[in-house]
Amino acid sequence: MTGPEAPAIPDELTTVLRRLRLPYVRSSAPEVLATARSQRWDPAEVLRVLLVEEARGRDEATRALRRKRAGFPAGKTLDSWREADSSIPAATQRALATLEWIGRAENVAITGPSGTGKTHFAEALAHRAIDSGLRVSWFTLESLTAMLARATVDGSVAKVVTRICRVELIAIDDIGILPAGQESAEAFYRVVDAAYEKTSVIVTSNIHPSGFDQIMPKGLASAAVDRLMHHAHVVTTEGSSHRLNDALAGMGVVPLG
Repeated sequence: MTGPEAPAIPDELTTVLRRLRLPYVRSSAPEVLATARSQRWDPAEVLRVLLVEEARGRDEATRALRRKRAGFPAGKTLDSWREADSSIPAATQRALATLEWIGRAENVAITGPSGTGKTHFAEALAHRAIDSGLRVSWFTLESLTAMLARATVDGSVAKVVTRICRVELIAIDDIGILPAGQESAEAFYRVVDAAYEKTSVIVTSNIHPSGFDQIMPKGLASAAVDRLMHHAHVVTTEGSSHRLNDALAGMGVVPLG
């Protein structure tokens, strides 16, 4: 059983709230005002509750928009992260989850075999950053290369790199999975160079950054890694693939029938 629906607020008030762009005050006002009348709230309390609702709604909308703009691959957060199953020391996981390193414009490099949780942990940290009011951009090396290749056509590379670096955290995922030629090396270098000591970068790779010159032109790889690693936390994952283990345990799919 639910109580009677709260009476609608006057049309004139609705019009004013629309004009002032206060959608969350407008949606919550009927219930809040009905409660205020029945419980004889002080007018200041009514105003406080309505403004808190507006702030909460705007914060949720901002986080949702930032998640959409970030371009995350799978929506994996720390809620689905299995700390005990990771080879990363628990103390390291928790220290990185504080995000204090982002405040210092430090970087994180997560390296290890495929399936050992590199992308999941990186994405979980990126979601935590958005929940903390920060902005994130997520790329694979391939998607970053494609973006800057398009910018090369109209001569807007510098502008695009500047826009990428306006966030507090840039993630570049799966470096080393595919061959990286001159274009990829240039794209990686441009972003790492522009972010150096200003914006945090988190990279995941099956190759330690010191070996990036095996998959990229050596000069560009060395210059990019020099900047990336100057203020970086290196995290190594080990073991067999979590995905393969889950599949072998029958956890990869919903049983048929």
